[in-house]
Amino acid sequence: MKESTSAGGVVLNKKERVLIVNQRGSLWSLPKGHIEKGEDALAAAKREIAEEAGITQLEFIKELGSCQRYKIGLDGDDDRSELKNITMFLFTTSQSALKPIDLENPEARWVEKSEVAELLTHPKDKEFFLRVVDRFESG
Repeated sequence: MKESTSAGGVVLNKKERVLIVNQRGSLWSLPKGHIEKGEDALAAAKREIAEEAGITQLEFIKELGSCQRYKIGLDGDDDRSELKNITMFLFTTSQSALKPIDLENPEARWVEKSEVAELLTHPKDKEFFLRVVDRFESG
């Protein structure tokens, strides 16, 4: 089994809605992806958010922590060939228009905080979001 490191973010817009992204047309997650050589986790998170949603004006608020989970397989179940170590950050943005440029993530949308967990595909993503959502208000 391969282990990888990824980074991403919870992005809040001015209406306090949360950014979620679509993977391969059927799976929903928070924007995140692999950390490339020479990048730190924060730089990778910003790059992934730009690629998956077109949001480039990000204000870093704080690190939200890390989680570990298997890669999402094509069928939505765990792909146990890769264990991902994911670091997540909290950002705000004044941008509202979403323009994904990553072909594997064709859609992004703003959703109410109360709806995020039910829309996320992977149970570990849901669990992580529910664990950190109360930290958004404290800035």
